[in-house]
Amino acid sequence: MKEIIEKISSYNLFNYLFPGVLYVIILNKITSYNLIQDNLFMGAFFYYFIGLVVSRIGSLLIEPILKKIVEFSNYSDFIMASKKDEKIELLSETNNMYRTLIALFIIILISKIFNLLSKQYNYLNILLPYLLFIVLIIIFIFSFKKQTRYIVKRVNHQKQKNKIV
Repeated sequence: MKEIIEKISSYNLFNYLFPGVLYVIILNKITSYNLIQDNLFMGAFFYYFIGLVVSRIGSLLIEPILKKIVEFSNYSDFIMASKKDEKIELLSETNNMYRTLIALFIIILISKIFNLLSKQYNYLNILLPYLLFIVLIIIFIFSFKKQTRYIVKRVNHQKQKNKIV
């Protein structure tokens, strides 16, 4: 377990594990849901996965909203600048953590509302696993699509860079 923790990057720690643990702790305190795991090893993977989902929601839903409020750099400019200034990567990582935390608090609010509604409408508890799987499938399809776009942009950037040089 220690070796696995040592290999986790600060990005993964603050954008996946940290929000996953926070979600489970806060959810346990404010709803009737208890996702706390007794097995530390299984818990670490479970919390990491929850944080990954929170992060993807931040990336897919929160980021487009933030892009309407805040000016973002062009992606090729970001790539070039990151190579010249290593601090940009750290700043970007911190930015992504803030985006993930925004998503986390929105998801906690939605979870609390769902918990209150499920007490009134019992059938929601029966639908919950199905809804979760459908939402997870959709989230990861769109995450795959977005990640593929980033890969294509980086490949195209390298192709253009090699043509110029």
